[in-house]
Parts: sequence; C-alpha cells; structure tokens
Amino acid sequence: MGRPARVEPFARRIVDWQRAHGRRDLPWQGQRDPYRVWLSEIMLQQTQVATVREYYVRFLQVFPDVQALAAAPLDDVLALWSGLGYYSRARNLHRCARAVVELHGGRFPASSDALAQLPGIGKSTAAAIAAFCHGERAAILDGNVKRVLARHLGFDADLAQSGPQRALWVKAQALLPESDAMAAYTQGLMDLGATACTRNAPRCGACPVANGCEARKTGRTALIPAPRPRKALPEKSVTWLLLRSRGRLLMEKRPAPGLWGGLWVFPEAPGRDVRGHCRRSFGCEIASRTPLAPLEHGFTHFRLHIRPLLCHVAQKPFPSAPGRQWFAVDEAAAAAVPAPVRKLVLSLAK
Repeated sequence: MGRPARVEPFARRIVDWQRAHGRRDLPWQGQRDPYRVWLSEIMLQQTQVATVREYYVRFLQVFPDVQALAAAPLDDVLALWSGLGYYSRARNLHRCARAVVELHGGRFPASSDALAQLPGIGKSTAAAIAAFCHGERAAILDGNVKRVLARHLGFDADLAQSGPQRALWVKAQALLPESDAMAAYTQGLMDLGATACTRNAPRCGACPVANGCEARKTGRTALIPAPRPRKALPEKSVTWLLLRSRGRLLMEKRPAPGLWGGLWVFPEAPGRDVRGHCRRSFGCEIASRTPLAPLEHGFTHFRLHIRPLLCHVAQKPFPSAPGRQWFAVDEAAAAAVPAPVRKLVLSLAK
C-alpha cells in the first residue's frame, strides 16, 4: 500500500475539477431533497447511469415524494421498477419509504448513522444522502469511488474482504474536505470514477490528482483495485408455460424474498408431461403447443436458459387460485414482471 495523500490538495483539486469538468446533465444532480438523492443512489447500485435516467424520471412522475411511495401498493412499485433488475432494491425502497413515514413523520433523518438504520440503506448510501443534503463529513465508497481512492493511495488489498474495506473507509474519511465543500467533493469523486478513472483504459491525462496517484506512478492501474477472480457461472434451464386462452395469459406471483420475489412470471413445467401437469395444477386442457425461440437471462450467480412453450388452452376455469391470475396481454406487459417475461409478452402482443 502506498503513502496517504495530503488532504487539502487532494480534496481541493477534486472540488475544483468537479465544478469545472464534472457531469451536469444528470436529473438527480444538484439535489438537496433527501428523497430524490436516496432514490437515485438506490437505482444506481449495480446499474448503469444510462439505464437509470429514464427510470428515475418516470418514477418521480408517479411517486413525487416519500409519502406517495409509502402509500402505494408494492405491486405498483415493482411494476414501475420492472426491467431495472435486482428487485430486492424495489422491495426495500418501499419498506424504507414506509419506515420514514411511520417512524420519522415523512422526513428522512439528517445524519448518516440514523439513515443507515433504515431498510436498504447501507453505509455508503447513507453517507451520500447526508453529504449531499446536509454537508455531513461522511465518506462514501461506491464502486467508482473505491477505484479512484484505491488507485490514488496505491491500496492494492482485496476490497472484497472486510478488513481491507474497513481500512479504506478510514483512509477515505481522512481525505474529506470541510463540510461546505462536501457536496462538490462527493459528486467529484463519483464523476471522476465514472468518466476518467474508469475500470479499463483510464484517462489519466484528464485526472486532477494524477500526479499523486500511486497506481499511475507504479504502472498498476490495471491491478488496482485488486481484480476479483472470475468464476464460471452455473447454467440452469427451465421451461415456461405460456398458457393462453381468449387473449389472456396465466401468470404466477413469485414468493418474496427470493428470485424475482413479488413479480409475476409464467408457470414452470416440472417435467415432460405438460398436458397432465396443466390439467392437475391449473384445470386446463391444452389444445396445442408451440415452442418459441429460447431466451437467456444472466443473474449475478448463474445464467438462466429459458424454453418458452406457448400453450393454447381449450378450457379455462375462473376465478384463478391465490397467487395466480389471468392477464390480458396488454395488462401483462404493464404488470410487475421481470425483463424476459415482458419480452415474451410483447412478442405475443405483436
């Protein structure tokens, strides 16, 4: 590990760079409303800015404040989140909104320590809200900021381990400027990691603190932060039954917590006896079956291979059982469904 950077020059250069060269076109920038800062921070976890922008704007149109979000049914929140992935974030978003209304009178706490007690708000997210909205001298360590600080400090320990993470938090805290510059400093670190100190091919010539960067001096920018070993993802396969009758599709709600928890998906075929399974489980008689083009969907820990089977139903009972519902195709497309389900529904709509 390298020498600690001097606090004042480092922080001042980040702040000056942000004010001159930082990003200006993101809809959540320049905010002091904790609700909007919190929403953007949660959406940006493990998701690209280009993807988040549209979701953020649309979400605020429907839920303009924490009271509106807390009052909404979870199904409505999940439907609006559909396609953004990592759906536990949406469930925690809803839980957090309700906690803010019920426990804090609809106002987010001001301190990072209190914010971190709310559902789904971790240490870095809490610090970002407190820094942007209240100028608290609290360090953040999202992915971009970790990379900037680790390279500048020559911090080559494995940040997947808790010990090195704690050590970097201490170093990050020691670099903070005074509170009146916290918003610009925090945004500057985020912008620098997103636009210049990128994972691959960093643009060191555009970096305001390149002269003091230990990774650059020692030719280790590709090695810091320490790359995680890539493991081969397990492969899983599933057959989805697209049961269709009179323009409607049968869907099931996944249990939460769990994979796609709370979302509507197509039933799965447990074996080859599709007709028998549909008769026993759904009371449906299958008139015809048509295999559709297979899909693939990647998760963090495995890759899913989906074999869709369009089944035209000759007989369909009403009403549906709990956790099951017959949707019109346009209703299914607008419901809380994961991305591959929506893709299949839209293909049927055509």
